[in-house]
Amino acid sequence: MVRLFLFIILIGNCTNLFAQNQKYWVRFTDKDAVEFNPYTYFDAKAIQRRIKNNIPLVEYSDLPIREDYYQEINSLADSITGQTRWFNAVACWIDDDVLATIKNLDFVKEVVAMSGEQEILMSTTTLELENGENDLLEAQIRSLEGHLFDSLYTGKGVRICIIDAGFPDVNKSSLFEHIRANDRIIKTWDFKKDKPDVFRYNSHGTSVLSCIAGIYKGRKIGMATDAEFLLARTERVTYEGIAEEEDWLEAVEWADKNGADMINSSLGYTKAAHFLEDMDGNTTIISRAANLAARKGILVVNAAGNEGRSEWKYVAAPGDADSALTVGGINPWTGLHTSFSSYGPNASHHIKPNVCAFGHALGFDTFSVLTELTGTSFASPLVAGFAACVWEKDTSLTNMELFEEIEKSASLYPYFDYATGYGVPKASYFIDSLNNEIITPTFKVDTTDDVELKIRIYDEFFVENKWVTPIKAKRRFKFFHVNDYFNNQSSNIPRSAPDVLYFHIENKYGYLDEYQVIAVNRKEVLTLFYDQYEGKTLRFSYRGYMQEIKL
Repeated sequence: MVRLFLFIILIGNCTNLFAQNQKYWVRFTDKDAVEFNPYTYFDAKAIQRRIKNNIPLVEYSDLPIREDYYQEINSLADSITGQTRWFNAVACWIDDDVLATIKNLDFVKEVVAMSGEQEILMSTTTLELENGENDLLEAQIRSLEGHLFDSLYTGKGVRICIIDAGFPDVNKSSLFEHIRANDRIIKTWDFKKDKPDVFRYNSHGTSVLSCIAGIYKGRKIGMATDAEFLLARTERVTYEGIAEEEDWLEAVEWADKNGADMINSSLGYTKAAHFLEDMDGNTTIISRAANLAARKGILVVNAAGNEGRSEWKYVAAPGDADSALTVGGINPWTGLHTSFSSYGPNASHHIKPNVCAFGHALGFDTFSVLTELTGTSFASPLVAGFAACVWEKDTSLTNMELFEEIEKSASLYPYFDYATGYGVPKASYFIDSLNNEIITPTFKVDTTDDVELKIRIYDEFFVENKWVTPIKAKRRFKFFHVNDYFNNQSSNIPRSAPDVLYFHIENKYGYLDEYQVIAVNRKEVLTLFYDQYEGKTLRFSYRGYMQEIKL
């Protein structure tokens, strides 16, 4: 047996029967002479979006790739698995013995090797819905002040594409009946199987949809219960690796074609595919695709990732994209960053995440079971549903104007850090009668002979030994969730924000050297010395009031 094995290897080496096979993007040089009719290609809603945003109905990126180029590569490659108009390329497996031939073709601009691994950004725990769970169900919308929108704004007329791993039971469960009733699932496509049936496989997409638009026994799970949906399956539960980003890109182009106003992507691509320096917002092909989708008027909402406790630590692509509204997770029981949520900034030092929401939420799983959902996968759709309601309220907003308004509405704005961004978006910002309140100073900065700064809380805002006051209940309901400190604690949700001072140091280049969250358990919270921070900008935020000092 040993001799036979060696003989086969030798023959293979001599005849190249075992040539290495690798997957590549093959980019073409041009689209000369191709024909394209936007009115037959695009959904009417996609055309309306272009008109609203003053985008030409025909852009170069919309033109199809040349058929003769496609066929030439198809004749040389092992197989073509996908194509992209936006980047004028095909994805294909290529043997080493023909790689040089393809690279030397006069219509080939470049050949780029692919690698990859995606992360499904979640975990689940099935629950009985008792008092504590009811607290969380109420609080995930209340934290966004969604009750202020209530039945006034429900995402009506906004078309959301969800790119995910599967949507079992969405086509038959009574819990999604309100979406199906008026044919608001506009289109579906499985990019793994090349067919429209997405109502099977992994339930992650079902859970995400529930956090955007689900209703449980008459109670909202997410805020955009009247939105329209495009459902795209691009992921498998087991890591397929290199094909996942390819399918994500194709799904974004499909979403654009079919009139998406918004994309929710609760997926991330990190260490097996990229280096940390690639997370600069413009390097990975899916981050570039997210930015291009934004330039075409689509709001891209993406989960930050669950790498906060890993060696990787930072946001995942395409959440690193400059034009993606990247959503981190907070712990409902503390109101602070939840430990698994990925940190920013991106590798270009742009703020990430941009905003945050509950990283522990209730939503639907397979068989319409109400389940605790843990991950930034569910913070992202909570914000996407919020954004759809805002867009319904003011349809004149462009996608990037909406992006900025959501940031401005957040609980910490204009303060920010790289754990929670600008904080949790708030509906009151968009209600005129509630947006004119005068912000009362809650602390003062004392100076001593240009030597030190002391941050002192005003007496009326200081409560001795205060941390967080939970809701009182007759008994403590256990709520199991993933967290370093509050594991197995009561599921009662605090009614008010945590009593903490936020503090950051911005350098002359405009990004943060340091940021802290400090418990307020005494009136003098913090003392800083001038000589440590000369030439830098310090910002402090406490109970909605922020002060900035430049040294």
